Amino acid sequence: MRSLTATLLAAQKGASHSPYVKVEATNRVAGVVRLDWERLYNGTEDDYFHAMTMPGDGSLIRARITPPADGRKLYRQRVANPGPSSDFSTWTYTNQYNCVVVAAASLGAEVSIFWINSSREIRCIKSTDYGVNWGSSELIDYSPTTAIYGLAAAYKPNGDLAIFFADQFTLYVKKRVGGSWQSKSAWDKTTGNLSGVAVVYDADWNLVVTGKDTAGNFKLWSLIYGDGGDVTAGTWSALKEFASAPSEGDFEYHRAFMDKPDVCRCFYVESFAGTESYNRPFWSYSVPGAKFLDSLWHEPVPFDLSSGYGIAMAHYGDYGWLSTPFGVWRASLLEQSLDLTVDVVSLRQETGQNQGKLTVELRNDDGRYASLPSPMSIGCQLAVSPGYVTSQGNEVSSGQTLTLEACEYVSSGGKASLFLQARDGWGAVDVWIARHQFRWNKASSEMSVKQILEFILARVGLTLEVKSQSSVITGYYPDFAIHSDNRGDIIVRKLLSFVPDVLFVEGNKAYLVNPQSSDASVYSYGPAHTIFDGRYRRGAWRLNRVQVEGYDPVGDEKILKDTFAWSQIASLYDRLNLMEDRNIDTVAKAEQRGEAYLRKAVIESGGGTIRIPFNCGQQLYDVIDITDSQAGLSAEKKRVLGITSVYQPLRGEYEQRLVLGAV
Repeated sequence: MRSLTATLLAAQKGASHSPYVKVEATNRVAGVVRLDWERLYNGTEDDYFHAMTMPGDGSLIRARITPPADGRKLYRQRVANPGPSSDFSTWTYTNQYNCVVVAAASLGAEVSIFWINSSREIRCIKSTDYGVNWGSSELIDYSPTTAIYGLAAAYKPNGDLAIFFADQFTLYVKKRVGGSWQSKSAWDKTTGNLSGVAVVYDADWNLVVTGKDTAGNFKLWSLIYGDGGDVTAGTWSALKEFASAPSEGDFEYHRAFMDKPDVCRCFYVESFAGTESYNRPFWSYSVPGAKFLDSLWHEPVPFDLSSGYGIAMAHYGDYGWLSTPFGVWRASLLEQSLDLTVDVVSLRQETGQNQGKLTVELRNDDGRYASLPSPMSIGCQLAVSPGYVTSQGNEVSSGQTLTLEACEYVSSGGKASLFLQARDGWGAVDVWIARHQFRWNKASSEMSVKQILEFILARVGLTLEVKSQSSVITGYYPDFAIHSDNRGDIIVRKLLSFVPDVLFVEGNKAYLVNPQSSDASVYSYGPAHTIFDGRYRRGAWRLNRVQVEGYDPVGDEKILKDTFAWSQIASLYDRLNLMEDRNIDTVAKAEQRGEAYLRKAVIESGGGTIRIPFNCGQQLYDVIDITDSQAGLSAEKKRVLGITSVYQPLRGEYEQRLVLGAV
């Protein structure tokens, strides 16, 4: 149950009360500000290697290399106060040619541009006045070969910096510490050829890498080079993929860029070599609250552009910027919100297992919503905060957000309304389809059920948070594959079938709950909080015997384990569920699976509903206790399996109907 203040708690239990429901529209998607990119420049420069950075005065520094036919010349550009009226077409030749790849980085007034040339020289030029004046070219090292397809650089806050470059199948790092360049060092990974690298410093050197694995499959990985944050300084974390394409296919990934204006936002290029070939940038972001080390990324989204060399990103102040040699884009980073509260005519919210939807009716008698005001648009986030008028003023319980899916105008009998229809995070899970194949735990224990679940939920922008969890969900590592075109809801249900745990979605989080019969009640209904009406049912379990078949690879023999609910069998004979899973390799695991199935059958066996004055903090799977003397109930525990919330101020209705299950 969500935490409520003492005054709000007292108000919802009062004999009389004044409802207050706050509804806002924001330009967020799954809790992250939606960046609406406006193109400011559409030039004729060739698409080739390029870079961008923004120093401490907000100027825009760009660098580009011309194609081989023009000598692979290096140009730079500085736009002092970038905006819609700026000139992004003027470039300054640096007198450097035969350049292979380029990167740029800045900190305060210091700006550095790095490149590697066809003589394997790693060079840089530096400015200490925001890119106005530049020093001479400096040779800092040599690359092993000229087969360099990725170069990235980033400063840390103390002025140190690091460059990373991908030379064939090896990623190198070279750091400048205390003003002195250190020897380059190679990573400790084994892959195929690499095709791109991007870096952001945030307590560690956080990287995105594109290339092939040893089998020739194309990959997009995240990786950390430690600086003492989440990874020990000077060491490399594991490679974690978040996009994959088979070697025999026509897809590949390359040219990665990354920035962190709020969360880590990554751009890379997906190339398709088949019929209707393309080079298309895609973008993704790390889900809010997740560590970079966890590699939890939203499903990559295509960007409306054709480019084989990707899109660089940087930010300053209230704006994010994108750049290619031939284009510049800008988007506001600020959250925008629109308070709809005073116009709410009615509201109905239905929250259940694996689903949640909302309908809000707004007054439109004077045509105030004939055109949707910003930021209210399809895809925006609606925040619903139920509450009451208390001695402290208007108090609400916040945390519920849904995505606006449809708007419907209704005009009849002199009345006009706008109906907003929204779905919670389960809606995003339902429509998500896997784009790539993933497989875990084939040969070793890589990710538990919980970690795979986190990965899938992140693809739609949801963060997994634990209220309670079983030992099974963290200790079970099944050989689990996701194939392209697999649906998100089916994948999630399959994962949850392995464990006794359940999920509910609220806001931009999915909450994990391990329902136990010993769970304490979090709220009481009866004398203190009125029950308008109630229905209470005790039913038979839909199954009372589970037979699990597994396989012991050590003994090379079948495992067969029955789990029984003897009291139910005595009354109804056995209701059997048969299941086979070769991931189950011990009797203990087979027993755990059987108990998980029976546990869910117990909860579903206790039904019923109660209709109550609105409880602003009620959540799915909460255990409550009910006192209803006419039904013979005294502090009887039930579990909440569904919530329907209704707000009809013109009818004086502000209530909920709770669907009940056994504890």
